[in-house]
Amino acid sequence: MTGTATRHLYLVRHGEATADESGLTEAGRQQATLLGRRLRDVPLAAVHHGPLARARQTARLIGDQLDGVPLHVSELADDFVPHVPERDELPPESADLFLRFLEGSGADERGPDLARRALAEFTGPVAGDEDRHELVVTHNFLIAWLVRDALYAPKWRWLGLNHANAALTVIRYPADRPASVVVSNDMRHLPAELRWTGFPSEAHV
Repeated sequence: MTGTATRHLYLVRHGEATADESGLTEAGRQQATLLGRRLRDVPLAAVHHGPLARARQTARLIGDQLDGVPLHVSELADDFVPHVPERDELPPESADLFLRFLEGSGADERGPDLARRALAEFTGPVAGDEDRHELVVTHNFLIAWLVRDALYAPKWRWLGLNHANAALTVIRYPADRPASVVVSNDMRHLPAELRWTGFPSEAHV
């Protein structure tokens, strides 16, 4: 069936994680709870989250603030490298920087397949005549990949797109026009002391 209704995709990076990434810090738990409160009035149909503890715990704390919204664990929301570019795909002035980063990123062969399937699962308009609102609690790389796709940017351009812990990004997928990034890295639900965690310090504003 051809999609005729708009998908509203809400993307969230997990809350601040402990040093060993086994769960959330106290700040991370507060971030998740406050984000859940912000989303109370959004008619979410589902919350999808990655299987790692920091994403799972964030989704649970968000879900505690919502009214009966189901939580679904999905490998498509896991932490993976979506695309490893060849050198000639990259701008010459930044190729060395990006390739060094990717060497330590944990890239493996499953990443491109998961990235392709995530696009098929989470993006594009929906069938029927009712708009759909969905939340994906995931990691920095996947959010960057989905934002890149919504902007019709080259595949390598997920690199350099950063997302703070528990910040909100929203992408709208109408049936009759291209996708649009409605908000990105929105932290207005967080007090100043809980903002910008997980984001490069030189980019704090």
